Amino acid sequence: MKKVFVEDVLGMGEGSEVELLGWVRSRRVHGGLVFIDLRDSTGVLQVAVKRGVVDDESFERAREVGREAAVKVRGVVRKDPRAPGGVELQCRSLEVVGDSLDEFPIRKGVGVRFLFDHRHLHLRSPKVTAIMRVRARLVESARRWLREQGFTEIHCPTFITAAVEGGATLFKLDYFGKTAYLTQSVQFYQEAAIYSLEKVYSLQPSFRAEMSRTRRHLTEFWHLEAEMAYAELEDLMEVVENLVHAMVRGVHEGCQRELRVLGVELDPSMAEPPYPRIKYSEALQILSNKGVEVSWGDDFGADEERVLSKEFEKPFFVTHYPKEAKAFYHMLDPEDPSVCRNTDLLAPGGYGEIVGGGQRIHDYHQLLKRIEEEGLDPKDYEWYLDLRKYGSVPHSGFGLGIERTIWWLLKLPHIRHAALFPRTPARLYP
Repeated sequence: MKKVFVEDVLGMGEGSEVELLGWVRSRRVHGGLVFIDLRDSTGVLQVAVKRGVVDDESFERAREVGREAAVKVRGVVRKDPRAPGGVELQCRSLEVVGDSLDEFPIRKGVGVRFLFDHRHLHLRSPKVTAIMRVRARLVESARRWLREQGFTEIHCPTFITAAVEGGATLFKLDYFGKTAYLTQSVQFYQEAAIYSLEKVYSLQPSFRAEMSRTRRHLTEFWHLEAEMAYAELEDLMEVVENLVHAMVRGVHEGCQRELRVLGVELDPSMAEPPYPRIKYSEALQILSNKGVEVSWGDDFGADEERVLSKEFEKPFFVTHYPKEAKAFYHMLDPEDPSVCRNTDLLAPGGYGEIVGGGQRIHDYHQLLKRIEEEGLDPKDYEWYLDLRKYGSVPHSGFGLGIERTIWWLLKLPHIRHAALFPRTPARLYP
């Protein structure tokens, strides 16, 4: 007898004999007939257990088996339009592999907080399973595209000694008697790597100690970052829009079943390049016209980005932010040194920023000046300054938030649904 998965059974012919291993999602008893909805990693299948067709021991197991018990079922495939998917398995024998010792706590009507307090069990939901499969396909599509474009994947340190973005959002820790921090970004290490590998990317967690409790913030998130030698701002934006389109296309092509489970219609044309480009000054005007006043030099927060992104049908770039709003390493625009050659990519429909990046300062003296202007200690950035001493070249890079991208694509109510075990200011368990 062939051991198969649920998705295999749904495509099999009438009368095929199979063996399935899975978990009991639900059970319904109708006298001498028990229906079990059996789930595995590929889907859910109805199993019909009939008294007289199976031995008495198997029938009693089926009558009493608890939700989420692990079972082994052998049976015959039958077409039945009344069954979910039009197919059911007529059971010949049932074995309990791992019993369910208590009443399964995840049930209809429990609140969101309860679900995340029991995230280790909530993961068994078909919708959560579908989200995680979409996430895997999204990452796989990104890796494939970057590899095809000549990028090399590298792996960078998590422990750092100086801030990349801002000291206020660093997680501080004791590193064998020395002060260290969890990384906010691997950008600096990628900049070192481009002088040998030219185009690099990393996919690993970043950490931000922000007390933000918005729908789009996590304290630990997965960060797809890339850095390119001999690349200016315009080159960067072209890479970003083509990468995002490849990621969306990959999910559309590889996750139709998961998208159906989630009730999401994903049209890859909505992410097709080119993307609109507006400058920070233009964004200010749009906000002002909507009754949102932002002072020149202030960065956009969640509220401002939500308003802006409702004005566009596809992702769009906002460029040339004031230097006060961005980190010291962004290259100043030679035509207007009050602004940077940087960009954020905002997702449409109110979701806001999913990518941030820009052209880096590649001149040693300019970078040193910006470090000093920001009140930072050049000694903390000595090795980073070294990169500008020996054959420095124009270069650019970006960081894409995996969870934010999934949040946007799947129209999830909160970014925490995009993470396996989300970490927020209020959540460290389980």
